[in-house]
Amino acid sequence: MKRATRDRILILIGDFIIALFAFGLLYYYGKLPHWYQPVLSALVWVILGVVTLKLRFYSYKRIRSAIGIIFLQSAIAGVLIFWLHKLCIPNYKYHYSLVVALIIIALLESLFYLILRKFVYRKIPYFYEEPDLADVEEIGVNSSHYEKEEQLNKDVEKIIALIPQMPQKPEDIIDHIGAVKHLFSEDTLFLNTDNSDSIFSSKPVAPHLIVHLCSLNRVRHLNTLLAQTNLTLAEYGFIACHCLTSALHREKILRQSPPIINRILYGLDYLWHRVCSKLPLLRSFYFCVTGGKSRVFTRVEILGRLYRAGFDVIHEEVHNGRFYVVARKVKEPIRDDKPSNGMLIRLRRHGKGGKIIGVYKFRTMHAYSEYLQPYIYKQQGLATGGKIQDDYRVSKLGKFLRKCWLDEFPMFINFFKRDMKLVGVRPLSDHYFNLYDEDLKELRVKTKPGLLPPFYADIPTPKTLEEVQESERRYLNDYFKNPIRTDWSYFWKILRNIVLKGKRSG
Repeated sequence: MKRATRDRILILIGDFIIALFAFGLLYYYGKLPHWYQPVLSALVWVILGVVTLKLRFYSYKRIRSAIGIIFLQSAIAGVLIFWLHKLCIPNYKYHYSLVVALIIIALLESLFYLILRKFVYRKIPYFYEEPDLADVEEIGVNSSHYEKEEQLNKDVEKIIALIPQMPQKPEDIIDHIGAVKHLFSEDTLFLNTDNSDSIFSSKPVAPHLIVHLCSLNRVRHLNTLLAQTNLTLAEYGFIACHCLTSALHREKILRQSPPIINRILYGLDYLWHRVCSKLPLLRSFYFCVTGGKSRVFTRVEILGRLYRAGFDVIHEEVHNGRFYVVARKVKEPIRDDKPSNGMLIRLRRHGKGGKIIGVYKFRTMHAYSEYLQPYIYKQQGLATGGKIQDDYRVSKLGKFLRKCWLDEFPMFINFFKRDMKLVGVRPLSDHYFNLYDEDLKELRVKTKPGLLPPFYADIPTPKTLEEVQESERRYLNDYFKNPIRTDWSYFWKILRNIVLKGKRSG
């Protein structure tokens, strides 16, 4: 079946289910006397949608046009269905519940269209994959050339030594630094601006240290500021900056107000600065009101933005309620990516036939965590199975999502798109796919990857790469002999281990 035909059938079925749900409410609450009347009403609704071309979702160029047409057709179809009820149902009288049903249909259809537009007609960009740990030494993180004893020049040592003396208020920090500027060399540049373009007009032309006196919270285009700082600096130059992190911001709010009230105020503040600033529908309104001058970042996000801008963090410190960072330029800024704060991410993975597919998942880490692997590897090292040990990039919500398997729930999008099946080997990134044995690579690409990996059926759970490969090899050999029986057997084994043994997502 061609994809275009499949999409039309999906839209027809979705529209019928939505209409059946709304008219079913009328039957449930006694406004339609017979069970077949909601079904016939839903069929009439779909037929009218086809005739009026409302269901040509793929042809709409603008969201407002699509939603406007949906509501207009809902009103027209509602009038026709009312007259059908009037003709076919004895003593039928108008009731406002019909209008409620029409509004429910229009809202659900609009949501249905937005989902299709997001995941079918306009895919979200691929999520930036963090570099392999084998590449960490290449960017200088583990190189002895960048050991702290060798890389700190006198001006950098001075700025780090000044941190414990810094006052709490940002304006006082500017005055404090201004009083000691004469202690630094001419190759150090002090900037008090949130305008990234002003960096290029500064002197000296290629400073070895740039100190940003303006809090990063007040910078609207922070990624641009950090990237242009990198381009302005001399080779292996340094950046020093400060901000108020989300954890410090929370402490400040809770400390300034009495109990209970402070929790309410923090909740409102969190919704405004952390939620509204990231949601697509509210983001523009947030920046229109604030100008991006009072955003709140997590510590992980600040560090991740620095690594994305080509820096390696050499010193971080919290003092007097503010977060200070000193980092060294080690490479060019990353430009071939599209950073996202959204909850939904799309990962580049190997599918059937070696085709690259976009696998959907909920984000479980703080924003910009994907750029931090070299730094956290330098700090934390690896745990069993090749994962980062004590990975603080995972948010509290992310830990909950992983524990309850909810982070993998969006992969059902891939299931309905027929990129994946229910039971099967996990879709792998290029890095991990290339670690597999050649014979297993050939077996893997002969079938679709699955939502439930076969090693979840094993007790004990495979931990090493060799054990995982052996588990997948057993499954694939059985699968190619009898696909249906193998997947059926593995499904119940996996379900048993999840329910009775407490097996959870990694």
